[in-house]
Amino acid sequence: MRRYIAIWFRHLKTDWMIRRQPELKDIPFVMAAPEHGRMVIKAANAAAQEKGIDVNMVVADCRAILPTLQVLDDKPELTEKLLNALAEWCLRYTPVVAVDIPDGLILDVSGCPHLWGGEPSYLKDIIAKLSGFGYDVRVAIADTIGTAWAVSRYGKVSQIVERYGQLEALHPLPPAALRLDTSVLERLNKLGLYQIKDFIKMPRKALRRRFGDVLLKRLDQALGQEYEAIHPIQPIEPYQERLPSLEPIRTATGIEIALKQLLEKLCLRLAKEEKGLRKCVFKCYRIDGAVKQIETGTSRPSRNANHLFKLFEQKIATIEPALGIEVFTIDAPVVEDISAVQDALWNFSEGGNGTAIGELLDRIAGKLGMNSIHRYLPDEHYWPERSVKLATSLLEQPLISWRTDLPRPVHLLPAPEIIEVTVPMPDYPPMLFRYKGELHNVSKADGPERIEQEWWLQHGLYRDYYCIEDEKGARYWVFRSGSYKQGDPQWFIHGFFA
Repeated sequence: MRRYIAIWFRHLKTDWMIRRQPELKDIPFVMAAPEHGRMVIKAANAAAQEKGIDVNMVVADCRAILPTLQVLDDKPELTEKLLNALAEWCLRYTPVVAVDIPDGLILDVSGCPHLWGGEPSYLKDIIAKLSGFGYDVRVAIADTIGTAWAVSRYGKVSQIVERYGQLEALHPLPPAALRLDTSVLERLNKLGLYQIKDFIKMPRKALRRRFGDVLLKRLDQALGQEYEAIHPIQPIEPYQERLPSLEPIRTATGIEIALKQLLEKLCLRLAKEEKGLRKCVFKCYRIDGAVKQIETGTSRPSRNANHLFKLFEQKIATIEPALGIEVFTIDAPVVEDISAVQDALWNFSEGGNGTAIGELLDRIAGKLGMNSIHRYLPDEHYWPERSVKLATSLLEQPLISWRTDLPRPVHLLPAPEIIEVTVPMPDYPPMLFRYKGELHNVSKADGPERIEQEWWLQHGLYRDYYCIEDEKGARYWVFRSGSYKQGDPQWFIHGFFA
């Protein structure tokens, strides 16, 4: 069963303005913008509404009603920014939060309220936190988005609509609770249909003929007979675990306990589905609204909770709990299959699967960073700088074998570097070469090995490679680009032998 919460911010922008300027709290004020040559009210605080001043009224008319009315410039872009920020804050209650323009949020809370002790305490906590921030909110929970939206704005009895109780909750509400267009509402009022119960049981053909398909669609959505999708502000992670705390957590020990519990739950689920994670993100939602997070990655799929905790353990000290952390979550955004054989070998035998090596690399990467460790595989190219590629994991297997018939340097430069050479005659290796300002006398040389350009990738000169050794015993891999018949070719150094 799905359960949804609708949050209505009755004075979103004016409440935000009061947070910034507390002296406006008890003063009637509005936010206005020019429209067709006159100033029109776009937002009014509660004190102004008590004086009969509301949205879409002309400022000049309102000042006739209340000469002391304060008028502030409206900020059109503010609404969306505020709702997005509040939606991100609400992620501590559920991973599925959507913005409901112009003044609300929709939360898919299926399976979440029990973590707070049930729906009453769940709603109470949401309302208390938002009210503490200074926002005047009305909240309702129901089986459908439509009913939750209707009750949050027009309901007068209970904020909690019991399961399958949409019909009874909608009966006493006005037609506007169905999110209908103004033209449809005017036709309903002209016919004396002032409450939903006046027409909800009328024949559908008659309703469609008089009011169109929109009315029937909204009724079906509110009653749960037609699915209504929402668009969350963040994509839902399929592998996520959440842990709320009854009391704010302020110590490193408390954070460690929460992390261990979440890792155990996550790894248990991964084991059931025969999967392992490659990336893991641990998030801490603080009371002040800030979100602190640490993340780690593994070189191979893992569901070893102890190993993953060790990777995180080094970074726990970077989390600042401030006044306290109220919700913890852990996400596994990158997950791969892991066979039962690999899992069986985890604790009993290495069996050549590289588990110990993978965990060692993870610990090193946790200290030095993932970009400090690389594994290379041969690639299907002749051009030396294209003949190797980065491996994505320890499990990735090469498509071809490493070339061993000809010598290759242990250190290949990412791009060849120009050198100055002295050559006795064409097609001979250099006698001297200067590299980075240092002169080298060549004592031994072998070659050339000609490597042609891959014409299907780009066009250019061929290369003649030489293995040379200087008088100090250092060995280099150098090449000539083209031949002396084509002019004065350039020489390059491309690698270093052991």
